[in-house]
Amino acid sequence: MTVSSGMAPKEHTRDSVFTNPKVRSIVIQVTLLAAIAAFTWWIVGNTAQNLQRANIASGFGFLDTRAGFDISQVPIAYTNNAPYGRAIVVGIVNTLIVAGTGIVAATIIGFLVGIGRLSHNFLVRGLCTVYVETFRNIPTLLVILFWYFGVLSVLPLPRNAIELPFDSFISNRGLQTPKAIFEPAAAATFWAFVAGLIATIVLSRVFAARQRATGHRPGLILPALGLIVVLPLVVFAATGFPATLDIPKLGTFNLSGGFQIRPEFLAIFLALSVYTAAFIAEIVRAGILSVSKGQNEAAAALGLRRGAALRLVIVPQAFRVIIPPLTSQYLNLIKNSSLGLAIGYPDLVAVGSTVLNQSGQSIEVVVIWMAVYLGISVTISILMNWFNRRMKLVER
Repeated sequence: MTVSSGMAPKEHTRDSVFTNPKVRSIVIQVTLLAAIAAFTWWIVGNTAQNLQRANIASGFGFLDTRAGFDISQVPIAYTNNAPYGRAIVVGIVNTLIVAGTGIVAATIIGFLVGIGRLSHNFLVRGLCTVYVETFRNIPTLLVILFWYFGVLSVLPLPRNAIELPFDSFISNRGLQTPKAIFEPAAAATFWAFVAGLIATIVLSRVFAARQRATGHRPGLILPALGLIVVLPLVVFAATGFPATLDIPKLGTFNLSGGFQIRPEFLAIFLALSVYTAAFIAEIVRAGILSVSKGQNEAAAALGLRRGAALRLVIVPQAFRVIIPPLTSQYLNLIKNSSLGLAIGYPDLVAVGSTVLNQSGQSIEVVVIWMAVYLGISVTISILMNWFNRRMKLVER
């Protein structure tokens, strides 16, 4: 009896180790991680052996080698004597520029078209529907080629450039606009703008706290305009207007002066904006339709017009549905910017391709591509997830 009673707990203990869901989960995860690590180690070792067998140098030391090629759009200082690393940084900055401006434009167009799809006006609703169904069913690359070869390339030569408002010109060489040249004293205006922006954010939080405490929230529009617009203008005037405008001039054969926006950038920017906006419009429409009709009826009962009801009641609630798929469209736009290679826009992929062809460091360049796009996408995802948490409804 004593022996049998002592054996039972041991069998129970042994069985619990293998049948415990928590222990089994840990074992499976550790095994999976070990398999992934082994597979990665095998790929790295196999790649290193193949490179050594082909007498191809590996590593990122080539980034310090002289590039020897020019880049058409250089938002930061760069010459052909700069190293490959500097050239890749220029490509990254160009990618960020087209992605950032494209996201802003696509969001604005998408929201307007999405709301237009729900308009009571037949013409507005029909035009928005045609826009969405047209661009949503065309490959991105064809949209880019359309803007570059079908619109911008057929514009007149610079000597016959089309004059636009605000002393601007457009031709097949791109858009020429006035360029602001700032003096050192203009830094005070910039810092006044930053201070006004920070003060507006703080004031918004104070007003929100007052609303939670008393139910009354003072208006923020006038104080925000005073801090963000009026204050920098006052500082700009007080420092003696430390800026001049370089106006483009139409000469006999060419345009001179001003700031040039090249056709490659215009094509990729317009294509990504109008293409992604078609998908965002459908996301916005679905988000607005997800809000119950009772909210519209309640807003109408309070005397709110349709525009005010959308801005104050419907859209804030629709954001809970809009933001997650909107994040995916932002990420798609960032990745689609690599298609600028087809028209010669010097983004990360285009510059990296030149570096790859000259240096032969294909694996390293591909790793840089992957790391940069992954970093940008993860950053956008984190920001959008933070915004999504801020917009969710909080129960009291």
